[in-house]
Amino acid sequence: MDPKTKIKLARKLRRDQTEAEKLLWRNLRNRQLGGYKFRRQVPVDNYVADFICEAAKLIVELDGGQHDDDRTKDALRTQTLERCGYKVLRFWNNQVSENLDGVLITILSEIKLDNP
Repeated sequence: MDPKTKIKLARKLRRDQTEAEKLLWRNLRNRQLGGYKFRRQVPVDNYVADFICEAAKLIVELDGGQHDDDRTKDALRTQTLERCGYKVLRFWNNQVSENLDGVLITILSEIKLDNP
């Protein structure tokens, strides 16, 4: 995918967020989680990462029901992002809506684990 196409896709994804993405973003933006800066829908290699914290080299991916059938694609995506130097955390959309505090604690714990 060429760079212009990736940028257009990232913009579209920012505009068309899922409810789970909106909820998580409200809690990650403006350095609300431990003072760490997160960005959303950021092109990385041939993919667009849902949420990324550059300082911690962490990507957070949210998966909806469509990902049930795409486990192989998700695994390839994760491998590619990890080869780019990122740790990848995956959560189901319902985890965000049903246990937001647990998701945020897991993200912050992972950041602090790698950045004591």
